[in-house]
Amino acid sequence: MLKRLTSAKEYMDFINAINRDPNFSDPMLSNEEQIRGNLLDAPDKPSNQIWGVFEGAQITGLFVFLILEEESYIEMLVGLSRSPKAYEEMLSFLKGTYKGCLADFVYNPGNHLLHKLLLDEKSEFETEQQKMLLKREVPCQSSLQVELYSPKYREQYIAIHSKEGYWTAEKVIDAPDRFRIILAIEQDEVVGYIDITHKFEENEPFDVFVKENFRRKGYGRAMLAKAIELNRPKQMMLLVDADNAAAISLYESLGFVKAVGENNLTAHVSL
Repeated sequence: MLKRLTSAKEYMDFINAINRDPNFSDPMLSNEEQIRGNLLDAPDKPSNQIWGVFEGAQITGLFVFLILEEESYIEMLVGLSRSPKAYEEMLSFLKGTYKGCLADFVYNPGNHLLHKLLLDEKSEFETEQQKMLLKREVPCQSSLQVELYSPKYREQYIAIHSKEGYWTAEKVIDAPDRFRIILAIEQDEVVGYIDITHKFEENEPFDVFVKENFRRKGYGRAMLAKAIELNRPKQMMLLVDADNAAAISLYESLGFVKAVGENNLTAHVSL
């Protein structure tokens, strides 16, 4: 049985037990800030909903969703269960209640139960993401022009920005409390950008891009170095395609190390 919850606090024993399991831990609960923001503070956020799946009085699954009905968008912020029936009931509820919405699921690659369910739904999967943490301070000097976003570059930034995903260029620009935008400029042309959070204790780049004709010139490295400099003394993490050896090597040269066991998969489902 699926029940909406007003708090997750009384189920912390269940949450902690699942989240300690290397195959079923939730990559969105990998640190205290995420546990607070995605789970414990969820009842205080109008767009977030907590749901529990029960067999009798026993909880078998706990889920937190970001629900943006006006945008026909749903995102699983927390998904904790070792029961195939719990995942099936959760997905059945979403399909019945939010028909027509796009739902994003970010989850542990080892979670074979959720993965099989999403495969059966013919979901669209992104490449597995390797999590990396900034652990060393590496000096990085560059003569390339890298600077913070300003409105004079608005149209150029929007033109080259990724059109996929929730965080479009316009939404990033309209969220300065959450994002810092760093631009690479050559002769007054925007040739690359990084969208990176700055409001958290551990921040991360959401999107990194350099125009094809300007790659292998050091712009990606220069922008990321600038992001690291502006982020201090806060921590930084990033996600990179697990099969992108060149990018992983670049990040390692800037002081990042692989976070073992904290990779994730993202699936997109049309409900």
